[in-house]
Amino acid sequence: MLSEGSPAPDFTLPGTGGDAVTLSALRPAPVVLFFYPKDDTPGCTTENKDFTTLAPEFAKGGARVLGISKDPLSKHEKFRAKHELATELLSDAEGTVCEDYGVWKEKKMYGKTFMGIERTTVLIGADGKVVKIWPKVKVAGHAEEVLKEVQAL
Repeated sequence: MLSEGSPAPDFTLPGTGGDAVTLSALRPAPVVLFFYPKDDTPGCTTENKDFTTLAPEFAKGGARVLGISKDPLSKHEKFRAKHELATELLSDAEGTVCEDYGVWKEKKMYGKTFMGIERTTVLIGADGKVVKIWPKVKVAGHAEEVLKEVQAL
């Protein structure tokens, strides 16, 4: 189970823009990983737009912001273009990173049980260790809260 202070599991995933992203290669920059269920749904769109709006502030703090879902890269590219998103999106099509970070969970909606990504954000420090985890994220005000943590590093 991932916990604050533990090493962040390393990964390499394909990203928008055509480049693969390896987490350990981003050091010593702090990294914000926000796991979200699905491109182009209301909550996920709002969350991505909020991180996009604050992208210059995250950059001032030296942080890389990466959104991760199981959607394919082609869907990520369309999603970014449609909503003019600045956030870099990574495709975890196999779900291994979602499992490594403990965000692939049993969910319930309208009386049905299914497996899906629980909206979660993880802040990783310059040393590659988990600084803070936000489980079961509520979108409103979340990007601002994460930015405050990045600015406090």
